Amino acid sequence: MRLIVRTVSELCITVGTLIVLFVVYVLFWTGVKADSAMNDQIDQLEKQWSKGTVAPTAAPRGSASPKKPAAYVPGKPFAVMYIPRLGFTWNKPVLEDTAVNTLKKGLGHYAGTARLGQEGNFAVAGHRRTYGDPFKDFPQLRPGDAVVLTDGSTWYTYRIDKGPYKTVPTDVEVIDPVPRKSGYTRPGRYLTLTTCDPEWGHSHRLIVWAHLDSTQPVEAGKPAALRR
Repeated sequence: MRLIVRTVSELCITVGTLIVLFVVYVLFWTGVKADSAMNDQIDQLEKQWSKGTVAPTAAPRGSASPKKPAAYVPGKPFAVMYIPRLGFTWNKPVLEDTAVNTLKKGLGHYAGTARLGQEGNFAVAGHRRTYGDPFKDFPQLRPGDAVVLTDGSTWYTYRIDKGPYKTVPTDVEVIDPVPRKSGYTRPGRYLTLTTCDPEWGHSHRLIVWAHLDSTQPVEAGKPAALRR
């Protein structure tokens, strides 16, 4: 009997230790790795931009359309996002596609949705928890909040119109060119952000929709939404 009790006790201790180590990995280590990875992605972009290498951008309204730009490179960064509501030090790289490994390094642009600043729906996903918790405070977003992005040559300021809206993962209409549930009724230059809900689960999705409010060249300085 003593041997059984001791064996069970040792087994419980071992299991408990493994659970603690797993929790530390999920809560701490993935965050450390993700923060480092995201900083590396931003560093890559800044080095490219300092050399004058940026992703092609859409022509302003009323001007002649340029030659169709090349697609973003899967798994590679092409922009940086800022959301003042989430803190003035909050900034995350945006990479192409929403593959598992991509989302470990930053936010992911849904392949097939509009390019940054172009007509259509520029849709982006991010983890709520783990891997740096980029969208941990997503529920704090409100209509009127600014979402600012730059591709190294232009600042794009979007303004949230609706959300956070709760839905299920199969509701793929949320990233349509004109999302039906967003309230938009005509083509425009839209932004959709998506993340998981609840905070430590993935049974649902939280969505916000925004429209492109303004653009300005990087040389003109930061947009008003990023000035303290």
